[in-house]
Amino acid sequence: MADLPDKDKLLHNFSRCGNWEEKYLYIIELGGQLPMLSAEMRTPANLIAGCQNQVWIVLSIQADGSVQLYGDSDAVIAKGLIAMAFIFYQGLTPEKIVVCDVRPFFDALALNQHLTPSRSQGLEAMLRRIRALAAMHQ
Repeated sequence: MADLPDKDKLLHNFSRCGNWEEKYLYIIELGGQLPMLSAEMRTPANLIAGCQNQVWIVLSIQADGSVQLYGDSDAVIAKGLIAMAFIFYQGLTPEKIVVCDVRPFFDALALNQHLTPSRSQGLEAMLRRIRALAAMHQ
């Protein structure tokens, strides 16, 4: 995840996009920065229910107690949304992920105003899944 910007840089870069076409291209670019997900991680257990596209998310705990997230999708916009969620949650502890409200972050990006209802529902399913996985590691 070293190539992904931090939260502040993401908000800054997103605000510099002139229109929603540029913002969608930036979302796609973020998704392209995610490392490939191994075949072993592409299991039905890691598949997110509630997404229009196939989305896999895996959470592991590092030696320092922080979370490392891995994910992929068969759709470029969905993959970009995964990257955006990872930017928010990456490196936090499971306890912080469970109590952290990500909505203000995504509200600041005005995503819900420009995503289709099915993509908004898919994003919410991804966020619920990350919180549920974190809750299992508390």
